[in-house]
Amino acid sequence: MTPTFDDLLSRARALTGAGRRAVLGIAGSPGSGKSTLAGHLVRELNGAGEPWVAHVPMDGFHLADAELDRLGRRDRKGAPDTFDAAGYAELLRRLREETHDDVVYAPGFERVLEQPIAGAVPVPPTARLVVTEGNYLLLDTGAWARVRPQLDEVWFCELDEEERLRRLVARHEEFGKRHDEAVAWTLRSDQPNAELVALTRRRADLVVPAAAVPRVGTAA
Repeated sequence: MTPTFDDLLSRARALTGAGRRAVLGIAGSPGSGKSTLAGHLVRELNGAGEPWVAHVPMDGFHLADAELDRLGRRDRKGAPDTFDAAGYAELLRRLREETHDDVVYAPGFERVLEQPIAGAVPVPPTARLVVTEGNYLLLDTGAWARVRPQLDEVWFCELDEEERLRRLVARHEEFGKRHDEAVAWTLRSDQPNAELVALTRRRADLVVPAAAVPRVGTAA
């Protein structure tokens, strides 16, 4: 049966039933709606009360452009080897294990600058659920293989391919690329990554269709 958004909320709440902090991963190809789904989940679960759900995107672990230039990978920004996968896996471990005392700080990502920002996302000890989202949560090669064991569940966002590409081009335009540049980047850089991510779909605990995600803003 196709899940509804209410089903997703119930499933996310149930992850915290073991009395410890849980970490929910949301995977999917670029433009499939991962950030949109994560944002809706966090807002609805937190409601108007004391926040108990935190949102920690994977994008904060992009390597800085200066390092990508040094490595000769700037033209492939967004590929698996342009992230600090080991650092991301270690942060997830800390989020699962360091739950009683101090705030755990995660890096954020500034889309206008297209750069990671250190210490931008605080996760307080009161957070019982952390929602993290990114392309490569289910990748099983290299340091990415350390990510999945730190996640209680991973959901995979699925979207019609034509619509996914349309949204992705629109997002690149929103953050400063001309239309021809946005199309070229989507096909040259984003699409090979999307094809790689699609191969990891079978490892997900749940596939989330677009119909289950309230549509506001741009996809990620």
